[in-house]
Amino acid sequence: MTTETFEFQVEARQLLQLMIHSVYSNKDVFLRELVSNASDALDKLRLEKLRDDALDADVSDLHIEIDVDKEARTLTVRDNGIGMSYDEVGRLIGTIANSGTAAFLKELREAQDGGGAEGLIGQFGVGFYSGFMVADEVTLITRRAGEAQGTRWSSRGEATYTLEKVDDAPQGTSVTLHLKPADPENQLHDYTSEWTIREIVKRYSDFITWPIRMVPDKDGGDGTPEPETLNSMKALWARSRDEVSDDEYHELYKHISHDWREPLETIRLQAEGTFEYQSMLFIPAHAPHDLFTRDYKRGVQLYVKRVFIMDDCEALLPPYLRFVKGVVDAQDLSLNVSREILQQDRHIRMMQRRLTKKVLSTVKDLMAKDAERYATFWREFGTVLKEGLVTDPDNRDALLAVASFATTHSDDEPTTLAGYVERMKDGQDAVYYITGESRQSIENSPHLEAFRAKGIEVLLLTDPVDEVWADAVGEYEGKKLRSVTKGEIDLDGEGEAKAGEEREKQAEEYAGLLGWMREQLDEDIKEVRLSARLTVSPACVVSDAHDLTPALENMYRAMGQEVPRTKRILELNPSHPLVQGLNQAYRDREDRGGLVESAELLHALAVLAEGGQPKDPAKFVRAVSERLERTL
Repeated sequence: MTTETFEFQVEARQLLQLMIHSVYSNKDVFLRELVSNASDALDKLRLEKLRDDALDADVSDLHIEIDVDKEARTLTVRDNGIGMSYDEVGRLIGTIANSGTAAFLKELREAQDGGGAEGLIGQFGVGFYSGFMVADEVTLITRRAGEAQGTRWSSRGEATYTLEKVDDAPQGTSVTLHLKPADPENQLHDYTSEWTIREIVKRYSDFITWPIRMVPDKDGGDGTPEPETLNSMKALWARSRDEVSDDEYHELYKHISHDWREPLETIRLQAEGTFEYQSMLFIPAHAPHDLFTRDYKRGVQLYVKRVFIMDDCEALLPPYLRFVKGVVDAQDLSLNVSREILQQDRHIRMMQRRLTKKVLSTVKDLMAKDAERYATFWREFGTVLKEGLVTDPDNRDALLAVASFATTHSDDEPTTLAGYVERMKDGQDAVYYITGESRQSIENSPHLEAFRAKGIEVLLLTDPVDEVWADAVGEYEGKKLRSVTKGEIDLDGEGEAKAGEEREKQAEEYAGLLGWMREQLDEDIKEVRLSARLTVSPACVVSDAHDLTPALENMYRAMGQEVPRTKRILELNPSHPLVQGLNQAYRDREDRGGLVESAELLHALAVLAEGGQPKDPAKFVRAVSERLERTL
């Protein structure tokens, strides 16, 4: 057959060199990757055969085989799974058909150490290339189940690879590594050693549900020994807790998630009765880099009676728990179930409700019993969990119970809503919060001045979703959630009649100025009024109680939704010398044309104070410069 030579993609070539020289600190993982690929191929063939009885494929003895030739120094990992066609080999092996490759390379270069880089492997399906860490040359022979002709792929991991059609290829895929010499100083072990192979398979692949076989050394005996199965093949989720070590759970997590760090928490759930299923879920210790991207693959693995059905079953957990990894093994679902059928299946909906409650109760236990691990969880996944406050009203109370927020009560320690309510002042009827881009930017907001003066706690919310969930939730234990930047705020307690009288007097005194400023700033504001929330700053802008905030407007526009611009309210501090001076000038002058610029500057300063931008920055800078010049 004709052999064709191709060049690697530029990115694939760069990736190969990084894989060979700098990615893995533990080179043993190449075998884990190859066995994992082989296991996937067997899963896919079993599923294909279930869906298509006419498929010409032998599924009577599906297995993985490891073959070592010490004299030739080769190691072969072989499976009799689904295999690949000629075109698939060229597309999936010769190139990296994944839009994430460039992002992978970028993150790889930015990783500070080998462990950090290693955590990226698997997310882009490049595990096959890890073979080049231990081999000078890699040869792949494969034949897709149901096809007559096979394919040979070969490369030395440099600039090119070859493709050739072959007639005598068995069903499945074999990967042969022409091993480099052992180099213990560089963690390059002798991978022709039977003991080394057994130890790696036991450590990384014992839970694989297919037999992994190897012919043992003869040890001087006659004849060819029978192949031995190296792995237990016991599904960990089907074994009792006392039969499984934490290390085994962690290896299962690593196999499923391609995250080579240990999980933060392991969750087991076994349901019995009319509908039986077993599940083993894992909460990662770190949020994946693409958690908030549209292409993020979410969902857990679905098995039916230990037969693999699908990899990312989105129907089993809601989107706000998309970071959870794991396995669900059901007893009574159809083996030919599809994603479309899953969305309508009542058993799936029942499992989703149960699994969701189990995850949330586990987080609640973490909060109560292990503050450090809970803090890690909330730091990594709090933002995505809060999405459920908007999308899952049935579990809203459970979500609120495990949520924590930064607060003016403490510089370091976050608070729960329950903790906030316990500390509320006598007569306080609302849970107050403020939203913004960062804690630093909102802690100095003029909207907080009166709250600080009176010692009233305010939640400091800095995630984009906070704007949405606070409106959706509305109240907590009968206490309304109120933004300190919306509506009128009255912090005077009962019996403060004197303060009320003072405000009435000020309202009368400033009535003329407020009406005049409302006319001058009509394009930008809907009202000018005196403020009860300012103690230091001269002015602030607030939204009406039921209006969209600027942050929400920007969010909707970023999503492609056009929303009308909302005019806001300008509040003045009647105790501030600047406001008092402006009022006096308004009352003393008949020609108030010179005061218009002062009113515009006061409004622009209020917008700047909350992190916004004046409507005409150049005009604002020019006016301030001229004012400063006149003072010199």
